[in-house]
Order: sequence, then C-alpha cells, then structure tokens
Amino acid sequence: MVTERGGAGRRAAAGSGETVYNRIAMLRAERNVSRRQLAEALGVHYQTVGYLERGEYSPSLHLALRIAHYFEVPVEVVFSTEPFPRIGQ
Repeated sequence: MVTERGGAGRRAAAGSGETVYNRIAMLRAERNVSRRQLAEALGVHYQTVGYLERGEYSPSLHLALRIAHYFEVPVEVVFSTEPFPRIGQ
C-alpha cells in the first residue's frame, strides 16, 4: 500500500497491524539501480523487490539489514515505523 506520492515512503506488511515504511524505490532511483539488479545483489527474486516497495511484503530483519548494507546507509534510512517526510516540503 502506497502511503505517499513520489516514493518518499512506503507502507509494508499491509494488514499486519504493524506499519513499516521504506525508501527502497527512492534509493534505487537515486542510484540508478533496477529492481532486477537489487534483487540479484540480495539473492531474492526481482518481484520480491517490487512487493517490498509496494508494501505487500515485510522483509525479515536479515533482509532489511542486507538492503541497508547494499545502499551503504543505516537501516533507519531505509525503514521506519513513522512515515518519512515528503521530499520538497
């Protein structure tokens, strides 16, 4: 479930009762990385990246840490329990 426009934040695990927002799409766009490239680097199917970005799948802690490591940022830059501020505001 997309919670904000422009990729500023995404909701994960829709219906799980626990909302997790992510910036995976934004980080990929900034670095010009395709879903397939990210998936290959993480060892997951490319559709998994899409599910993550759309909030249809909540990553394990291990996968969340691997995603943060891939982008060379702290995990809290990628994932949050609070919505990320919208870009440009």
